[in-house]
Amino acid sequence: MSTLFHKIIRREIPADIVYEDANVIAFRDIAPQAPVHVLFVPKQDFATLNDVPVDAPEIVGRLAVAAAQYAKAQGFAQDGYRIVMNCNGDGGQTVFQIHLHLLAGAPLGRFGTPAA
Repeated sequence: MSTLFHKIIRREIPADIVYEDANVIAFRDIAPQAPVHVLFVPKQDFATLNDVPVDAPEIVGRLAVAAAQYAKAQGFAQDGYRIVMNCNGDGGQTVFQIHLHLLAGAPLGRFGTPAA
């Protein structure tokens, strides 16, 4: 596939990359919904969460652990953060490469937006 995220992984388009390891890349969302809004994307190709093989749960686990490591390194883990994964259109997924949203930097409202 060749989504926007695949192009970022291949460095074909620029992104504000804030974390990377052998399996995961993370970059700031271009339309942030919180003061900190980072997307964690596996380097393996899976369009949706439904496409992750049942015998490969480590793919999703790596995303969550990478997000937690980032939160700790940036100093906001203790205050708190939210991680969200959307799946397919009704779930709010707009880029069809699985990814995890990390939202932080302010108290979050019920559905991820900063509380008023």
